[in-house]
Amino acid sequence: MKFVQIIGFETERLDEMRQLMEEAGQRSAGGTGGPTHRMLLKDRDRPNHYLALIEFDSYDEAMRNSDAPETGRLAEQLGALTIGDRVYTNCDVLESSAIE
Repeated sequence: MKFVQIIGFETERLDEMRQLMEEAGQRSAGGTGGPTHRMLLKDRDRPNHYLALIEFDSYDEAMRNSDAPETGRLAEQLGALTIGDRVYTNCDVLESSAIE
C-alpha cells in the first residue's frame, strides 16, 4: 500500500529549502527505496506556511528511508531553516486517481 507523509512547516527561507531538496533528489536519483513523488504546497491563508507531501511505495520503504543517515542530515539542515516545530502526518493511501 502506498504511503504519504505530510509535513507542515513555516519558513521565511523557502528558496534555501528548495535548493537542499533539489540537491538531495539529485544525489538519490536512480536509487531505490526513496520517495516516489513529492509535492510542495503553499498555504494561501497563512503567510510562510507550507505543506510537503512525500509519497513512498509503502510504509516500510518510508521507514527505511527515514532511518538512512542521509535523511537524518537533510532533516537537520531543513529544520534549521524552519520557524517553530514541523508537524508530521502519516497516511496510508486508500485511493488515488487522476481526474480528466
